[in-house]
Amino acid sequence: MTNSKDVWQQPEIISWSQILLNSYEKLLKKPLIERKGDRLEQAKALFLAPFVVVSHGTESDPILNYGNQMALTLWEMSWQDFIATPSRLTAEPINREERERMLALAAQQGFIDDYRGIRISKTGRRFLIEGAIVWNLTDFQNCVAGQAATFSQWSFLE
Repeated sequence: MTNSKDVWQQPEIISWSQILLNSYEKLLKKPLIERKGDRLEQAKALFLAPFVVVSHGTESDPILNYGNQMALTLWEMSWQDFIATPSRLTAEPINREERERMLALAAQQGFIDDYRGIRISKTGRRFLIEGAIVWNLTDFQNCVAGQAATFSQWSFLE
């Protein structure tokens, strides 16, 4: 089992962090975080960023494959639970169709930068996210690698 505190030190996460950062910068023409230091330092900065960063792969029912510490806290999951979760389960069933439309639009356009929607944590806590950016990911061979999202605005709905 992996402790979420050392996730960013794993070689595959260091590499994935570069895919997240490179894809964001390529599509949005600005960095997601300050790109200082080496790849390890950038992976650490992304994992500990004061905003949420999540991603999923290209499976037919995409599985979450990255969540920084802020995401793990917000969704109330361990790293192991998070990366075993189909990304559709981050939204309640009633909100999944709207989520799918948003992901399709992002896939078509490359990114969207104004997403707003309701999500649900592992324990059933609902929260509204606003101003989210969703972007397509490409790997080092320029092949489609998944999609990612980032946001810093959310409020709990009780």
